[in-house]
Amino acid sequence: MRTTLTNANSIARILGHRIASRLADARARFKAEPDAGYTTETVIITALLIACGLAAVGYITAKVLAKAKGLEF
Repeated sequence: MRTTLTNANSIARILGHRIASRLADARARFKAEPDAGYTTETVIITALLIACGLAAVGYITAKVLAKAKGLEF
């Protein structure tokens, strides 16, 4: 049983070191490239503009179709 606990502690220690190393790498990359979040912001703004454009096209299409259905020949 003691061997199992020792192995579990070793695994936990190794995982802890790996997580700490990954976090340190991520911090270093962020400090090296502070504008790294700019891409995400651009994607979100672009998606919002596309959604507004689609809503406008839908509104205009509905108005045009309503007018077309109201015409009598």
